Amino acid sequence: MATIGKGLEQGFLSDDEARMLIGRALAEQTVDDKRVLVILPDLTRNAPIALLFQALYSGLAARAGSIDVMIATGTHAPMSDAQIARRLRTDPSGLRDAYPGVRFDNHSCDDPDRLSVLATVPADDIARISDGLMREPVRIVVNKAVLEHDFIVLLSPVVPHEAAGFAGGNKYFFPGVAGEETIAFFHWMAAVITNPAINGTKDNPVRRFLDHAAAFIPTPRIACNLVVDHERLAGLFVGSVEESWKQAADLSARLHIRYMKGPFRKVLGVAPLYYDELWVAGKVAYKLEPVVADGGELIVYAPHMREISHTYGKQIRRIGYHVIDYFLAQMDRFRDVPRGVLAHSSNVKGVGAYKDGVERPRINVTLASGIPESMCREINLSYRDPASIDPPTWRQREHDGLLLVEDAGQDLYRLRP
Repeated sequence: MATIGKGLEQGFLSDDEARMLIGRALAEQTVDDKRVLVILPDLTRNAPIALLFQALYSGLAARAGSIDVMIATGTHAPMSDAQIARRLRTDPSGLRDAYPGVRFDNHSCDDPDRLSVLATVPADDIARISDGLMREPVRIVVNKAVLEHDFIVLLSPVVPHEAAGFAGGNKYFFPGVAGEETIAFFHWMAAVITNPAINGTKDNPVRRFLDHAAAFIPTPRIACNLVVDHERLAGLFVGSVEESWKQAADLSARLHIRYMKGPFRKVLGVAPLYYDELWVAGKVAYKLEPVVADGGELIVYAPHMREISHTYGKQIRRIGYHVIDYFLAQMDRFRDVPRGVLAHSSNVKGVGAYKDGVERPRINVTLASGIPESMCREINLSYRDPASIDPPTWRQREHDGLLLVEDAGQDLYRLRP
């Protein structure tokens, strides 16, 4: 289908415009009496999900045989019913009343009973897709619900992303509802390419892998790819997953990439409250690393954050945070560690070098959070007491080489070419 959408660099779509675009797109779909699966983002994605899901439900409820909702958690923690209700702006006790007949569920990337192997991509194909960077067979593993439904709708926010260039589109299958081994592979490939090289780049080997993997999914599908600016809807593109994503990514590049005149010796990134563990708050570092001067400091300011990772905390404490060359030089030593964990570690630490047993990160990454100093030292990151930092005082000090970024982790910061 042709993409139905609208995007604005100035101003925002009205609620009625958003409903109209989704209604027009659904009217073209064959969903009568079909089992429909709606895949929604979790709490780490900032978007007007309640408005858009209500529009989807209105267009599907009278036609579909059934509607199921799956939260695309990827490797993140599952959402409780109360969190889902808040996300959809309903009372937790009335979630099922607001959407009668709808079943809500979370994806689980490590539950073999809920996963299915779609295909194995041969090593030669991986070499071609990755421009020769990787050469190994890769199994494409996805939640069985993707195969058990007749039609799928992705609700997909699009922003610059460290592992896929831009989030959204087929990324809501991989890693959204994928198996851990598939997730780990492409995150590792992105880490080897490095975050500064891939973040905000639309055409890249990882995106080619995601689109290749999604081609094995037989279920008909569309995507509602949306672009949010200042917490309001700037663009909505509904249609085939790949084509509607391209239009959303183009708009996101214009709205979500900020170009700075020169590097800063200190950058303070204030993490939003829903980044409650470093596993997701690492996005603050991913989006700000490019504008930190060589030898400078990037501070992740998150007084509310007390966890490294609910899921992978023990493994991260064991390996710490290091540049990618540190791991590449010692892969035998880390063979039993999921490559997705290694990728997260190197993306947070940033680019650098490892030679003759000496690690030389390009920048210094500091946590100013509820994670204690002893833990920061253990995981090879620096520490600052968050009480010693007053973010508003940084706002007027750009001339001193300081930069304050509030709600960090959303926009990508780059140096002006």
